[in-house]
Amino acid sequence: MPNSVANLFGPVGHESVADSIVHHIEELIVSGVLKDGTRLPSERTLAEEMKVSRPKVREALKRLEENGLIIVRHGEGNFVAPLVGSAMSPALVDLYARHVTAFEDYLEFRREQESFAAMLAAERATEEDRDTLKDIVQKLDDAHASGDAEASRDADVRFHAAIVDASHNSLMVHTMAAIYQLMARNVFYNRDFLRAIDGTGEMLLEQHKSIADAIIRGKPEEAADAAADHIAFVARSFRVGLAQDRRETVSRRRRALLNMRS
Repeated sequence: MPNSVANLFGPVGHESVADSIVHHIEELIVSGVLKDGTRLPSERTLAEEMKVSRPKVREALKRLEENGLIIVRHGEGNFVAPLVGSAMSPALVDLYARHVTAFEDYLEFRREQESFAAMLAAERATEEDRDTLKDIVQKLDDAHASGDAEASRDADVRFHAAIVDASHNSLMVHTMAAIYQLMARNVFYNRDFLRAIDGTGEMLLEQHKSIADAIIRGKPEEAADAAADHIAFVARSFRVGLAQDRRETVSRRRRALLNMRS
């Protein structure tokens, strides 16, 4: 089930049981294991996994709700509240989308953050983190080979998010999650458009593989450089594509004017 979790909730101590449950779930949120919108297991499942009574689980969930950490959707369950929220207001998103200089600021921010995340991931990634990266790279490869743009976009977002997760920096995990929501929605640039520019799809794939390889081999400097180079390439390719689009617009207008005169 998307945005759901299981097997994260081990037994808790029985000194102030509700406090222990609250603390345990708070730790999962702080560490970035539980993110915005993640569905928690049912009260019964939580009680069984934590070896506590359902009334104590209910009490803890109520306190988490009062603290604004979870929200209750009747008939659906308990979910982690939107703690980070939108990275930008709709008005600011529209402004960035219309102005190239603002878009370049967005990429500059991503370049620095993702380069740092890749460096940390190369130093801190667990075996499970590395396996996750390998799985996503395979999905990127498969999507590219089949020409599946939607699967490619989904794997792209998951790839960058997995690197941030592997950094094990909780603040970065939560902050970048909001940035990747914008990326998933093609807010600032259309990835399909970018891939269509003189074979950049193949180059993007190879760049992703280089970043993952450096992280998996535990090479922090290589990982940081590969991540920075990737975002710099995206910026250059976007500028090239934008310039080409402008030239084509001018050409169409000239042709339309000539047709009007003939």
